[in-house]
Amino acid sequence: MAGAESTTRERLAEEIRSLRARRKRLVDELVQSAGPGDSGDSSQELQGGDEIVAIDDRIAELENLLAGGIEVQGVAPGTEVVLRSADGSTQTYKVVAIPEEVLAGEEDITVTSESPLGLALVHSEQGETVRYPTPDGQAEVEVLSIRRPS
Repeated sequence: MAGAESTTRERLAEEIRSLRARRKRLVDELVQSAGPGDSGDSSQELQGGDEIVAIDDRIAELENLLAGGIEVQGVAPGTEVVLRSADGSTQTYKVVAIPEEVLAGEEDITVTSESPLGLALVHSEQGETVRYPTPDGQAEVEVLSIRRPS
């Protein structure tokens, strides 16, 4: 798990670097476009300002994650669970704390702890059926096994 945590931290740090570079470009563009202009220029400046605020918010969120500010309410990260869906198919999922920890290519077998399924699994045990909301309505799965991190 230490390797995955290191990779996640590196991806978060890279996203912060990228966001800071994008923010700098936006600020430079706004400074260059400042001055007399029409209302179209004014709306572009407002849009640029809104984008800078969104970038600042995301940078703060990522820095908080890197500082260890992850508070988990759902099933513990590191949990592995095997579920049987209504159609009889089974799937093994691993639980992560934040979406940034989902590895490329593993999107379909990873669940975040605070997703509807992650929250539904909090107090579940082997043999139980859990229900959780999806965009298509309520879903139901049977917990075939659940292995929480030690």
